[in-house]
Amino acid sequence: MRWQGGEGGGNVEDRRGMGAVGAGGLGVGGVVLALVGYFFFGIDPSTTMGVVNGAAPQGQQQEGVRGTPADEAGRFVDVVGHNVDQVWESQMRGYKPPDAIVIYDQATGTGCGMGQSAMGPFYCPADRKVYLDLSFWQELETKFGAGGEAARAYVIAHEIGHHVQNLTGASDQARRMGAKGAESGSVRLELQADCYAGVWAARASAVSNGQVSLDPRDIEDGLRAASAVGDDTLQRKSQGQVMPDAFTHGSSEQRMRWFRKGAETGDPEACDTFGTNEL
Repeated sequence: MRWQGGEGGGNVEDRRGMGAVGAGGLGVGGVVLALVGYFFFGIDPSTTMGVVNGAAPQGQQQEGVRGTPADEAGRFVDVVGHNVDQVWESQMRGYKPPDAIVIYDQATGTGCGMGQSAMGPFYCPADRKVYLDLSFWQELETKFGAGGEAARAYVIAHEIGHHVQNLTGASDQARRMGAKGAESGSVRLELQADCYAGVWAARASAVSNGQVSLDPRDIEDGLRAASAVGDDTLQRKSQGQVMPDAFTHGSSEQRMRWFRKGAETGDPEACDTFGTNEL
């Protein structure tokens, strides 16, 4: 994946080394964190909710250092995040980027409760920020077999896709439809975010004059990442059986198919998972 010459947006909030900082309240966002824990690590949402409830003291969030980090890992997040924002600025009138991409260690306060690395990357709609513990890159490669920069970029693009859904109202629509099951609003929301990540992959080069770009092998890395976190794959690993009624994000095949659809069309309109009966 090409990105080293790409432009950073300075929209990173670096909280690494600051330690856990409390945030008041859990709210709907806490449910989001629970689902994220299941998404990336096969953790039962009720278990994650218990962790969040028990670890979220009242208090104000502490701001990290804003700007473009000096280290390569932090700069990667900034360049890719800015490129994803550029794509959405070209596709969505009035688009406003997330308030920040927060990179942190182990745990940090969020508008949705206490965020922890065990939950994986997530988007908090309450404060409109993406949260990412960079140790997840190692988990992505060693636990899920999805290494490479393109797989990491897919994760960032997917989470910013949730920000887009927050702006369009799709997140509210998903909550009204219900949180579990193969046809649920949660599954439709996640598959759409995968498709949006594919749209980014298709348009990354055009909006950056080639400074950020993905080749066919990079697309395969993104597909591998999408497959690795399918509900059926995670359930099979953690429970030994597949239970579609408990799906929250879609099967590996569905996640790959919707990511590929976005990558092949480059069209957000092709990502209407809420308007189809064939997920």
